[in-house]
Amino acid sequence: MADIDIRVTGHAGRITLNRPKALNALTYDMLRAIEAALEAWRNDDTVKLVIIDALGDRAFCAGGDIQDLYDTGRAGDFAFGQTFWRDEYRLNARIAEYPKPYIAFMQGFTMGGGVGVSCHGSDRIVGESSQIAMPECGIGLVPDVGGSELLAAAPGRLGNYFGVTAARMSAWDAIYCGFADHYVPELMWPDLIAALENDDDISVITKFAAPVEEAPIRANESEINQLFAAETLIEIEVALQKSSSEFAAQTLKAIRRNSPLSAAVAIEMLRRLRRDGGIRAALHLEYRYTFRAMEHGDFLEGIRAQIIDKDRNPSWRHAAISDVTSENITFMLSPLGDDSLNLKEQLS
Repeated sequence: MADIDIRVTGHAGRITLNRPKALNALTYDMLRAIEAALEAWRNDDTVKLVIIDALGDRAFCAGGDIQDLYDTGRAGDFAFGQTFWRDEYRLNARIAEYPKPYIAFMQGFTMGGGVGVSCHGSDRIVGESSQIAMPECGIGLVPDVGGSELLAAAPGRLGNYFGVTAARMSAWDAIYCGFADHYVPELMWPDLIAALENDDDISVITKFAAPVEEAPIRANESEINQLFAAETLIEIEVALQKSSSEFAAQTLKAIRRNSPLSAAVAIEMLRRLRRDGGIRAALHLEYRYTFRAMEHGDFLEGIRAQIIDKDRNPSWRHAAISDVTSENITFMLSPLGDDSLNLKEQLS
């Protein structure tokens, strides 16, 4: 059976991720197939809306399939990763700017690349099992696939918190932070999908959606806003060290598990995007980092420690947050010139 099932049912263009044993991780071919389908349906009047979902209970999509990225990078070939991220980001932009309703059903884990193919849609459905996160700093990347824009737009400094701790959002957290729109009990998802296929009126979603509940993260929101008020990671670290709360201690511990370079750059990215944001600005900024991530960042070491050897003991380029200089951050986010992200490329 194929890794992805693309078809038209009723009024709906249907995309179903079909790698449940791999938590529906996105391969390069899957990304290209999604983009091709969206382009084919863009001007097809018989397709009124797009639905993306996934098989399996554990995950909508836990991220990109990084085995090939790791293997090629370890061999000194950085071009494959650069191409993967370039084409993935172009797809993220197309989803965010798609002219038809794009409805995502996000059960279980929705992380990294999974966020990119769901959370930029027009209508994002979560349920009781949903857990959404941007864990990239733990593997030597930065929140990407346009996730930096979502984090920057989250209330207060919640985006900073979720971006550098890799903490998971519950369904209600995701709605509050702007990563989702509607909570629908998962047993009702098949009926909702059938209704959307039969009737292109997306207002039917509200008939299935549950009343809004309080997001659990709001219990810590005031403290997060205070602890993450600074504009640099080193200042945030100082604030966390000065706090006597258990929440601050656990937060600091979580940040220190991650790549100091990645986390420091992530905070700078969110600072810039709060000032001058938008999906395209975010993707361009993210690509400056990911383009360099294998050669000059911690990506390969992060993958080795977390995924390949699983020793959970990465040897980051910087031993501590205080070792990351402003010059390091500036370099990783400096313009790429002729290698800059091109969101106007067409499928070949």
